[in-house]
Amino acid sequence: MTKQKLHIKKGDNVLVLSGDSRGQKGKVLVVDTEKQTAIVEGVKMVSKHQKPNKENPQGGIIKKASPIHISNLMVVDGTGKAARIGRKLDEKKNKLVRYSKKSGEVIK
Repeated sequence: MTKQKLHIKKGDNVLVLSGDSRGQKGKVLVVDTEKQTAIVEGVKMVSKHQKPNKENPQGGIIKKASPIHISNLMVVDGTGKAARIGRKLDEKKNKLVRYSKKSGEVIK
C-alpha cells in the first residue's frame, strides 16, 4: 500500500471545520498518515484518568489532545484565513511546493 499525500503537515496552522472544536485554530503536532488523523495543539481536549506512576506520582485526571480526522481541518495561510491547498512546480528549486489557492502565496 502506497503512502497518500495529505494536505496537512506537521507544524501547519490549521482551522477546525467541524465537531465540538469547530472554529478553533491551532498548530499540528502529529500527523498519522495511515489513519489520516492529526493531533492539533489545544484542540479537542479530552480528560484521561491517569493511575499514579513514576512520571506522575500523584495520578488524577489529565487533559490530553485527541486526534482529529484531516478532512475536518483546513490550512491557515499567511493572511490568517483558511484556504484550500494546491501544489505547483517551483521553477527556481525545480520542486513541488504547496500554495494557497485563495491568496496564491507559497506555504512552508
